[in-house]
Amino acid sequence: MPLTFAPDPAVTPELRDGILSLWADVSNAGGAVGFVPPVSPEEIRPELVRHLVAMAEGRMHLVVGLDEDGRVAATAFLGLNTHRLKRHYLWVYTVMVHPRHQGHGCGRDLMDAVERAARGLDGIEAVQLTCRGGTGVDRFYEGCGYKEVGRVPGAIRVAPGDDRDDIFMLLPLN
Repeated sequence: MPLTFAPDPAVTPELRDGILSLWADVSNAGGAVGFVPPVSPEEIRPELVRHLVAMAEGRMHLVVGLDEDGRVAATAFLGLNTHRLKRHYLWVYTVMVHPRHQGHGCGRDLMDAVERAARGLDGIEAVQLTCRGGTGVDRFYEGCGYKEVGRVPGAIRVAPGDDRDDIFMLLPLN
């Protein structure tokens, strides 16, 4: 079943809790979204609060995908650059699709919604993100039109002896 995407929804307790549950489920299924399993929603909460504060301050936007029951099934946070020389592109963080919706095109639909949201922001000419090497997700982003523009070998330490590349990817909007 396709998801319904909305940019910058009202942040309600239900939305907040839905994002926490999604983030924990994605992390515990092995998703590369900033945590290593096992992780609980309470361990994730401080990071979500940082995202929500940035939203309240106008430095970040949210794209959320809801399933047919209105549950949070996908998210991506769009972070605006505050440096005066970099305001023409934004960063995408915490791209997540719930495991039960993966493999059905929802990830591509989410990235299309991210691109639409970015195009709707004044002065944005490109979208940049990073992803963890060794997961194959860089091929997914390439399929969405992103190009690898840099790589930092071994920058992400998942566990002792398990270092991964940090891959920088860019989608020009012109």
